[in-house]
Amino acid sequence: MAYGRRFGWLAPLSIAFALTTIASDPPIHAQGAGVGVGVDQYRHDADRIIAAATGDRFAWNRLAELTDTFGPRLSGSKNLDQAIEWAMAEMKKDGLENVRSEPVTVPVWVRGRESLDVLEPGARSLPLLGLGDSMGTPPEGIDAEVLVVDSFDALDREAARARGRIVLFNVPFTTYGETVRYRTQGPVRAAQHGAVAMLIRGVGPIGLRTPHTGSLLGGDSGRRRIPGAAISAEDASMLQRLQDRGVRVRLRLKMEARAEGEALSANVVGEIRGRERPEEMVVVGCHLDSWDVGTGASDDGAGCVVTWEALRLMKSLGLKPRRTVRLVLWTNEENGLRGGVAYLARHRSTLSHHVMMLEADMGVFAPISFGFTGSERARAKVQAIASLLTKVGADRVGPSGGGADIGPSVQAGNIPSMALSGDPIRYFQIHHTPADTVDRIDPLELSRASAAIAVMTYIVADMPERLDGVTQETR
Repeated sequence: MAYGRRFGWLAPLSIAFALTTIASDPPIHAQGAGVGVGVDQYRHDADRIIAAATGDRFAWNRLAELTDTFGPRLSGSKNLDQAIEWAMAEMKKDGLENVRSEPVTVPVWVRGRESLDVLEPGARSLPLLGLGDSMGTPPEGIDAEVLVVDSFDALDREAARARGRIVLFNVPFTTYGETVRYRTQGPVRAAQHGAVAMLIRGVGPIGLRTPHTGSLLGGDSGRRRIPGAAISAEDASMLQRLQDRGVRVRLRLKMEARAEGEALSANVVGEIRGRERPEEMVVVGCHLDSWDVGTGASDDGAGCVVTWEALRLMKSLGLKPRRTVRLVLWTNEENGLRGGVAYLARHRSTLSHHVMMLEADMGVFAPISFGFTGSERARAKVQAIASLLTKVGADRVGPSGGGADIGPSVQAGNIPSMALSGDPIRYFQIHHTPADTVDRIDPLELSRASAAIAVMTYIVADMPERLDGVTQETR
């Protein structure tokens, strides 16, 4: 999952999406909401979908195949190119229609070798992850004292001490939307005060000494740039304690990080064509790219599998909805958002045909829930559908839904949007770390999430009336 950093018009939507299950807004339970909305006729099909989804480990096995075979899938990498080809071949095996790739030009960033050493008071090496889009250091590295601060305001107060130092933002994780700004804005803010490099405490709950990577703000603003990297919460706390004792701490940071232009990638698309209104569609999806550490199992391989499963389950059960269901595996969500922008550019003329867009990019860790953005009339229908999902614990509908990849199209077309979200603590503990592997994903949780999306998607696509109640003729 990426932060809406490059497009001002997208940032509010992306932040809202990231906070869907993190903020204090309580989820709305949908039990009993089906009265008068007409979902009872779908109860049998919903039960069939749930039984099929939870009856085996197909979804988990597919996720394991993706992550074990192709590993990390950073934009512009051979791993991502191969995963795209694999996904297209597998969609065809599943019997999906109109399987295709839609070209997207993406930025290429290379991490290279990197290290962080304490030179004094006691020599040691610290785990480090350079931040995406960061520049590198000189080959000999940067040797400097560290200045630890806990906020931008604290940095401003210590401006005189920041010059010539490595600034470390030791900011404990609260929510992603609140804490991630120290990652995206940190280097710019530190550079304004003459710092030579910036470190952050990894954006996530304390783990097992795992740094969290992620992108910086774009570096094309003409401002002075400095290298940026993440360290673990444990090491940030250690450096804080040393500073609090008045101990002089000197570090050596080495990073080979560099941009290498652009490369051709693609969004992957597959469909089940609607039986009566094929021109109208429900779009579900995720991002296939990942950071170059871990194997991108939770972010966002799991999202790809559970949305993909919606179509596979319909196909295997012989369910053909009135409208087309389109699956999109977006590219370059993590360090550019180019896939979502390219989808809008390619499909702008048909946005009025998009009945709903759903993104899964907040994990599948129980308890799962949906976020929804749309009219109150549409919300009542979504809540009614969710009442059929009590068996898989997905009957909660939160106050907002969306995502970084669907965001451009949702905003341009005023399209009802949804997001599937899981437990944010478990999700962000491994988010953007080497620990994001399939071993952290429970097969039953993945299957239940697959069932929830499949039921929601099928019924929205099959209902006689569009979700927003607006006919195509009146648009």
